[in-house]
Amino acid sequence: MEKKLIFAGFGGQGILTLGQIISLIQMKKGLNVSWFPSYGAEMRGGTANCSVIYSDEPIGSPVVKKNVDILVALNEISLRKFEGSVKPDGLILYDTSTSKNPVITRKDVQLKFINATELASEIGNMKVLNVVILGAFAKITEDFTKEEAFETLKEKLEGKEKLFDLNEMAIKVGYENVG
Repeated sequence: MEKKLIFAGFGGQGILTLGQIISLIQMKKGLNVSWFPSYGAEMRGGTANCSVIYSDEPIGSPVVKKNVDILVALNEISLRKFEGSVKPDGLILYDTSTSKNPVITRKDVQLKFINATELASEIGNMKVLNVVILGAFAKITEDFTKEEAFETLKEKLEGKEKLFDLNEMAIKVGYENVG
């Protein structure tokens, strides 16, 4: 079993951290993992993406350019850039908050949508946008449970216990609102 993923959005949306958290979850399950970030010099507001691979076999290269199993795109620019990388029958998870009617040219992939930015805003903290996506990802893929996601996130937030409730709520909201 091997899964290749691309997470893409603007800097500041937590897209690189999302890739790290999913990598950590899979590493804790005993899988081989790679996480490979890429971002523009301008960071916040510029483009940011990362590729993640998890596998029960050794991983030869962390670079993911084609045959992507899952693309998580948090804006239309990222969708355009990486849509062609998704393999037939792959999955695209898209945040529709930034564009309600994105033009997706692929007819041979699964599409899942979530208003993640709006949901994070409703929760009261835009910094949990990536955690909303984490919950949605858990439900869609069934690669890990929302409980496993939260336990790993708590480790990442060590020393910031006051953020636990907010992040647990964000995982739940993402899990319940993906369509």
